[in-house]
Amino acid sequence: MNNIKYLIILLAFGAVSCAKLNEDPRSFIPANQFYKTQADAVAAVTAAYSLLNGGSNAVQTPYNTLFNTGMDFMADDEGPGPGATNADVRSQAVLGHSSSGLRVLQIWQQHYAAIKKSNIAIDTIPHIQFDATLNKRLVAEAKFLRALYYFNLVRLYGDVPLVLHDQTSINLADLQVARDPAAKVYAQIEADLTAATTDLPNNYTGADVGRATAGAAKSLLAKVYLVERKWDSAVTKAEEVINGPYGYDLFANYADVFLPASKNGKEHVFSAQFKSNSQGQGNNQAPRSILNGIPGIVGSYADQVVFYSVPDATKPSGTDKFFSIYKLYSANDKRKRVSFVTRFQSPTTNLWYGKLNDATIPNDSIPFFNKYYDPNVVANEAESGANVPIIRFSEVLLIHAEAENELNGPTAKAYTSVNRVRARAGLDPLSGLSQADFRNAVYLERRLEFVFEYQRWFDLIRERDASGNGILETSLTTVGKTNVNKGAKGKFYLFPIPQQEIDNSNGKLTQNPGWE
Repeated sequence: MNNIKYLIILLAFGAVSCAKLNEDPRSFIPANQFYKTQADAVAAVTAAYSLLNGGSNAVQTPYNTLFNTGMDFMADDEGPGPGATNADVRSQAVLGHSSSGLRVLQIWQQHYAAIKKSNIAIDTIPHIQFDATLNKRLVAEAKFLRALYYFNLVRLYGDVPLVLHDQTSINLADLQVARDPAAKVYAQIEADLTAATTDLPNNYTGADVGRATAGAAKSLLAKVYLVERKWDSAVTKAEEVINGPYGYDLFANYADVFLPASKNGKEHVFSAQFKSNSQGQGNNQAPRSILNGIPGIVGSYADQVVFYSVPDATKPSGTDKFFSIYKLYSANDKRKRVSFVTRFQSPTTNLWYGKLNDATIPNDSIPFFNKYYDPNVVANEAESGANVPIIRFSEVLLIHAEAENELNGPTAKAYTSVNRVRARAGLDPLSGLSQADFRNAVYLERRLEFVFEYQRWFDLIRERDASGNGILETSLTTVGKTNVNKGAKGKFYLFPIPQQEIDNSNGKLTQNPGWE
């Protein structure tokens, strides 16, 4: 917008004088002078959605591979495969990163860019004259998105600047904002989601399907309460979703959660939307999980499961050094063959291609992540139309089960919720567990249910053992990521604040402990 103003100034002076210009601009064109119509309002909110999933092979956004390469690679289920050659990414995957890391910076900047777009919508739309119901709905969508973006930031970076209005000054000093306490950020997240539930509809039709709903706002709020350990509020809000008028339910077939043909269905509370063969709107995560060198399929094998050693008396060495998340699934767990494949069929030769894992074990092939594979675009999976679930109904059930157990122990309500998820997976119901054992069972259920859905790192920094200690260090040490034990105690529970932001953009920022 500033370029527009510069152009107006130059044209005005050029018509009357060749005098040297005093290029000392004092402000931007205010957003409320730029957005004037209903179409402008819709465009403003669409822009706030765009940084969930926009991107291409050259650009990553949070739910289009950035959370994978910049976050979940650090966890215990996956890491960079042979096709992930970026040194910054590979260093971060073993927790060798620093405050100058590229992905640390990109996650920060993209979330604040999205928050800026949300703020513009929230500030300007109420002043535009058009249908009052739609006006309020659009503002509520922007508040939902702002809450989601801040929820990600506060979980990753801790105290962060809480910017609630568009910053229009071009004076750098005016743009520098100190970090706000995490508690204040969480309070704003709760306020935004609570306000959003009032003006968001329960569902949409036509081209609006996929936008934030009242059920999505309540579901995300239940998750926020879970992270804050506000067990009573988490239970209450989850039950409002489970028993509410939103029509949510589990798909009978776990595969339908991820197939493009059934996207935005009854289990999908809120998802990042992708579309095949439409100006680069495909899900770029899909080809990264495919073995390279298969005729007719372009795969990079940039993502792979983490292999590590566990005691195994049946092996001559006494250990299974090829253990992975794949082997945590029981043989009858229906999610296993949906979440992973061990071979791919070439559309060119019709032959099957895979990769042997342990030659001493018959048929022990390497598993590949499979959730975003689109059967409609086999030859070009970069155009995958598979959505990325941000929150699904199965998670609402597990939020309910976990919070109810923390509040009252493993009650009948808690068992009902977790066993609905297990029943769909083909597993026997849980029963007779202690509170600690039930907690661990729900933790495992989350891990198996949401593998490769950008959930694992968030769970690792949130979950606690029976003594109330975090599980991050133990979990990562188990898979050989021993850097987690270096530096200040608890260092890796937070990302570093990007050093570039401190040095070049916002001198009021301070660094997280251990990252100085």
